[in-house]
Amino acid sequence: MEILASLDLSILDIFLAVLVVALGTAIQSVIGFGLAMVAAPVLLLISRNFVPGPLIVAALFLVIWLAYTDRHAINFSYLKVALMGRLIGTPPAAFLIGTVSAVTFDMLFGGLVLMAVLISLIHANIRATPVNVFLATIASGFMSTLSSIGGPPLALVFQNAKGPELRANLSVLFIMGCMVSLTALVIVGRFHWLDLLYSLILVLGVVPGVLCSGPLKRRIDKQTARPWLLGLCALSAFLVLGRAAIQL
Repeated sequence: MEILASLDLSILDIFLAVLVVALGTAIQSVIGFGLAMVAAPVLLLISRNFVPGPLIVAALFLVIWLAYTDRHAINFSYLKVALMGRLIGTPPAAFLIGTVSAVTFDMLFGGLVLMAVLISLIHANIRATPVNVFLATIASGFMSTLSSIGGPPLALVFQNAKGPELRANLSVLFIMGCMVSLTALVIVGRFHWLDLLYSLILVLGVVPGVLCSGPLKRRIDKQTARPWLLGLCALSAFLVLGRAAIQL
């Protein structure tokens, strides 16, 4: 109870946090991303201390498992340009945390994601070239470090990949990205020992989410995940824009 008091969380708060992470985990286990987009808005309502650091920690555990599960489909040629992009996009966001208003960021995030979805619909042949991966990781690093939601830019680049290829390559890039973002948060003093306790709560939701994803994963693997991917990106953008509109 003393731990709960230090975290300022009720049993119901913890249950809801674990539940929403389990749901987001199930979605990401199927199409390669989605945990942060599903969980972050709800976690912000429960406690702002869950975002971004603890949610990034939970995502790190998940993507390590997904990368291992689909390791046969990993293309390591993307890693160098992805690391460069992440190192460029992360530092500005780490220093901007707490200085940029939530409404401003939500409007920029939602607008950019919707624009990316529109471009993807018009140009359906977008591929994961080194240049596209480099640009996407810059955007992903900035978004993820600021709000823990960094999946859409990378997901749109890999939109034409099949299930295992999509999950494996996104997961490898997310592993690298999560580690860079967490390091940056520690350096600027935005991740402390108390954040580890919040992280532990969210990690509890990862295991049931993975276990529940099996049947859906087998179905999605037989076809392209592109419609699901674009739909989730668009939905996340509208939800974030709606949150911004409420706060205006």
